[in-house]
Amino acid sequence: MDLHVVEIHYRNADEAPGRIQETEAFRVAGVYDVAGGQVSFEAPNLPDTERTDDPVINLGLVGGHIADAVAHGLTSGRRVVVTGGNCAHLPGIVGGLEQALGPTTRIGLVWFDAHGDFNTPKTTLSGMLGGMPVAVSAGLCHGHWRELAHQPFALPTNRIVMVDVRNLDPEEERLIAATEVTVVRRGESLADAVARLAADTDFIYLHMDLDILDRSLTPTHPTKEPNGPDVAETLRAVRAVLDSGKVGALGLVAVFAQGPEGQTTMSSAIELLRGSLGAWRERVEIPA
Repeated sequence: MDLHVVEIHYRNADEAPGRIQETEAFRVAGVYDVAGGQVSFEAPNLPDTERTDDPVINLGLVGGHIADAVAHGLTSGRRVVVTGGNCAHLPGIVGGLEQALGPTTRIGLVWFDAHGDFNTPKTTLSGMLGGMPVAVSAGLCHGHWRELAHQPFALPTNRIVMVDVRNLDPEEERLIAATEVTVVRRGESLADAVARLAADTDFIYLHMDLDILDRSLTPTHPTKEPNGPDVAETLRAVRAVLDSGKVGALGLVAVFAQGPEGQTTMSSAIELLRGSLGAWRERVEIPA
């Protein structure tokens, strides 16, 4: 299984040296070897000459470069893996899928995260842009961010499945309930939700924020949450998504493995990504 790995070395639109260390750690650990094919790498870059004084515009511009890298991988016939970065880069990733696959391809999103990141400027409690990217991709706010990220077509909410999202803001939760987003909590049947998504889509992007895991496994993550799954449980859920046969891109972002306990966080990320890629390869190699 050939891969094109898009390594995002930004936190929102700011350069983040820690992301470089994390993406390099995946390489050093031999994570991509389990795919069994050729691997290419690309690190999107926003030139200083393009930067503005507006953080939302800058985030959209970073997203545009991410989109180009994602599209490059898909058009070269490889499966795309996204590492580094954070969830605010989702519009760029979806933009790259739209760029490569065209306007008639029905793209679906499976969102593994302790949070929904479905806030808008009207619902947010913190004002954090990192809490809005799914709403942005769904066309509910910041249209200029989405369009600059090369995502011209909003993602219909009936093509979004959220897994876990155990910590939602009250207004965010109400907004999700008012849409056609499917939320699958721990203990509920993910397979049924994925089957419905697969029936309505041609291509699925499987997105994971490392804070999907329990906080004991991600001690340096700034948005770590208690009462989450371990790696083995998460990988069982990942396999349920891969069994759809429609996953063409996979991301593990927001590792944040800096600080005294960073090795614990990085080890969790390596185990999760290696297991996900191994399961993906097994699914791809199943005879039709």
